[in-house]
Amino acid sequence: MDKKNLWNRYSEAELQELNEISAKYKKCLDDGKTERECVHIAVQMAKEAGYRDVKEVIKEGKKLETGAKVYAVCMDKMIAMFRLGDEPLSSGMNILGAHIDSPRIDIKQNPVYENTGFAYLDTHYYGGIKKYQWVAQPLALHGVVVKKDGAIVNICIGEKEDDPVFVITDLLVHLAAKQLEKKASEVIEGEKLDLMIASRPIEQEEGLEKEEKDTIKKNVLRILEKSYGITEEDFASAELEIVPAGKARDCGLDGSMILSYGQDDRVCAFTSLFAMLDVTESKRTACCLLVDKEEIGSVGATGMHSLFFENIVAELVALTEGESNLKVRRALANSRMLSSDVSAGFDPMFEEAFERRSAAFLGKGLSFNKFTGSRGKNGSNDANAEYLAALRRVMDDANVEYQFSELGKVDVGGGGTIAYIMANYGMEVIDSGVAVLNMHAPYELSSKADVYEAVKGYRAFLKNI
Repeated sequence: MDKKNLWNRYSEAELQELNEISAKYKKCLDDGKTERECVHIAVQMAKEAGYRDVKEVIKEGKKLETGAKVYAVCMDKMIAMFRLGDEPLSSGMNILGAHIDSPRIDIKQNPVYENTGFAYLDTHYYGGIKKYQWVAQPLALHGVVVKKDGAIVNICIGEKEDDPVFVITDLLVHLAAKQLEKKASEVIEGEKLDLMIASRPIEQEEGLEKEEKDTIKKNVLRILEKSYGITEEDFASAELEIVPAGKARDCGLDGSMILSYGQDDRVCAFTSLFAMLDVTESKRTACCLLVDKEEIGSVGATGMHSLFFENIVAELVALTEGESNLKVRRALANSRMLSSDVSAGFDPMFEEAFERRSAAFLGKGLSFNKFTGSRGKNGSNDANAEYLAALRRVMDDANVEYQFSELGKVDVGGGGTIAYIMANYGMEVIDSGVAVLNMHAPYELSSKADVYEAVKGYRAFLKNI
């Protein structure tokens, strides 16, 4: 099917809503460059919309009624939001699931060192990246340092106009003949992704003639202790992430696109959040689930493989229908889900990697991927035809523009999402999201029209599927 570009179809009222959603989305991208920051945004917006922490409800011991709005947080890096519908929870939920972690570079636990006039932070990259894309550009440091007494120190350096930024250096082209002969995966090695953070030594004490060792590192530690109250040992209990510095920006002379870090998968996470907060009534319970660790296999306590979501559903069943393991199983099995993750947008500069008839195009609406995986659908959740037919009906009735796509040519590569994990419960699941260019690069590109259609489509799904 040949889908037309959406921009000339919008009324003035629709364009105004599109621009408002785009502005809100860019603000969320600016404020949410880590999983913790994304959860903080979601909690604040949820509270403003009348949602309550499920822990408070459990303490009260009161039953939850239709229309009740609650949320649950796991380790500040995963959140589940629910609005109870008219039907019992055991009849199933409409779930929007997206991940809020993005490829990046992490700081190791013993990171600070000095080498020939510079101080560095030792790093380990997170998720699938092209390492050469992360060198020679301004970078920021985000995260938390937790001291032994439990005090949490929030770190965000490189985002304000007067903040310093950091850099990972690259070899000058004049001396790079051998480097340029290497494969792209080897041009920059993982151990060369260390972050340069300083070059000025600590001031020598008066009367001290011999220069001390590691004076630049000592100056860094002095600055950290003075500015943040943290010591070198505190890095052992820190979660610090290196991300591109700067704000999300309009892209193109026409301002039709958004260029930003972290749109995989925050473009689906924030649009799901917006849609969830817009829902005021629904037959089935609406749920928005934002998870961590998708980029490294959905493992750990805050990944989709954990029992966090299942446990919260059990708590809600107990608060509505009474404790029942069978009803928890029914609630999960009877649910329908959009595994909201980005799709690879067709790039004319790399047309050889795509099959046009099955590609997702920017500016042509919400993308549905019946299956993902790679080479023979390996690792895929393959949604059934009946579910696709129901989704087509819902989207058409709500005037949502959408497209069906695959992730590149069959033998070229592929990718996965959290869909197969939730499908283990027996629920209906399909991948659905926004097409992006430059996926997993420091800066990714999306269409404002697709962001708008995603919000519309996710609203329709929560209310009507």
